[in-house]
Amino acid sequence: MSGEDLGLVEGVEIAGPRVEGGASILTREALCFVAALVRAFRGRVGALLEAREAAQARFDAGQRPAFLEETRGVREGSWRVGPLPADLLDRRVEITGPVDRKMVINALNSGARVFMADCEDSNAPTWRNVVEGQINLRDAVRGTIELYDARQGKRYALGQRRATLMVRPRGWHLPERHLRVDGQQAPGGLVDFGLFFFHNAQALIDAGSGPYFYLPKLEGHLEARLWNDVFVMAQERLGVARGTIKATVMIETITAAFEMGEILYELREHSAGLNCGRWDYIFSFIKKFRNDPACVMPDRGAVGMTQPFMRAYARLLIKTCHRRGVHAMGGMAAQIPIKGDEAANAAALERVRVDKEREAAEGHDGTWVAHPGLVALAEGVFDARMPGLNQIDRLREDVEVGAEDLLAVPQGPRTMEGLRHNIRVGVQYCEAWLRGMGCVPLYHLMEDAATAEISRTQIWQWLRHGAALTDDDGQAVVLTGEILGRALEREVAGLREALGVERFDGGRFREAVELFKDLCINPQFIEFLTLPAYGLLTSPGLASSGGEGL
Repeated sequence: MSGEDLGLVEGVEIAGPRVEGGASILTREALCFVAALVRAFRGRVGALLEAREAAQARFDAGQRPAFLEETRGVREGSWRVGPLPADLLDRRVEITGPVDRKMVINALNSGARVFMADCEDSNAPTWRNVVEGQINLRDAVRGTIELYDARQGKRYALGQRRATLMVRPRGWHLPERHLRVDGQQAPGGLVDFGLFFFHNAQALIDAGSGPYFYLPKLEGHLEARLWNDVFVMAQERLGVARGTIKATVMIETITAAFEMGEILYELREHSAGLNCGRWDYIFSFIKKFRNDPACVMPDRGAVGMTQPFMRAYARLLIKTCHRRGVHAMGGMAAQIPIKGDEAANAAALERVRVDKEREAAEGHDGTWVAHPGLVALAEGVFDARMPGLNQIDRLREDVEVGAEDLLAVPQGPRTMEGLRHNIRVGVQYCEAWLRGMGCVPLYHLMEDAATAEISRTQIWQWLRHGAALTDDDGQAVVLTGEILGRALEREVAGLREALGVERFDGGRFREAVELFKDLCINPQFIEFLTLPAYGLLTSPGLASSGGEGL
């Protein structure tokens, strides 16, 4: 919307550019609804973010997460979550991706049971992306979404079989810099949730489905309680029956792993289970214990689901969910088909198959893939091991997971090649994000903000503790700022040569390199790369307003 439209709703200011079709999303009624949510809950959002900072100070002082004594009664109680709707009973394969129009169509047509439309880690929040994403979701809900690609001469439209739609709003830490309520930036998650729910809740209900969500980055049950209160208020204001909203929480922080039962309890009338957000979980482990030299991580490639701390987390999630009668969803297969190299493609697909067989055997009720080309493979694995709609009846009473299991530091090599790979991925991802792309195929994997976070956080941790990295000759090299600088310079030069001067110089690599470098060497650890990056992504007039507060 432009400046002349800012007086539509008292106290609401939209500072983003006009987006074609945006007036149908940014209606007076919708903005009033969003503003009501913001006014009711932004104080609690701020308080919870402050609580995160206080917890980090305790971790820096040597404290570790633990199962809460004050909520023991919740963990040991016999309660169950509310009944699940029919279209969320079978979730054996879910696909996720950003909310651009072509992706939404292809994902809904992919054959997956669920499509999680991502307004968070795979969406760079330019105002255009935010508003167009809402337009695309609205059109998808009504079955009218289509796209003609003139360059390819191809028309995209929905088929007869469509995945059930779920939406992931932004986490509590991310503001919406383009929308202010009473002079303050609105929490991005309330903007994403509020606009989608306002425009689509009744249409989804009329179509026999409902407003379903994924909730990211929660660090404990009080953050889940806040979302539950948001759901209650939203349903009451629009006359939607309480409990109609269903939400799956992504367990992607180490602190949330200790409060899985409590998180389900807080959302129990709105719960659709938990998901193993494996990449952010690794990022969280590094971040929370970043100042402890005993917690220095091996190469990113060595930290997989077979590491004891990851296996413990996944098994506890399954046991916790099934005890409460709800789904335990597996993690992402980030591989994408490799064209032109049959052997490499076969090897990649085999890694996916092994990963999905492990998940199905452990008791997960479904899994995630990043590309339509992996849907059939993953579905075949779960079809063979899970003939029913789910396997919630597998209670996994044999599983015993203690705090020491969740906190076991992964073992593996730390190498100069691991450093170089982190640089290549981190720089290219940051550059794409600054161009408005939050989901990027790199080296045959689909990278989003979570994997880029691992890359830069791992380098920060290695540098902070002077980690010894094995070089190509097998010699140990202690990482210093000088060595990192030389490696960064070499890798950037290599990218410029590989991508071509025109592509490199015509992109935003200069800013991306400086951003990535600062994320790695800044003595003050930066909690999320998307916060400083957001200032570069938005218009110059907004970049100086800060991205931390709400």
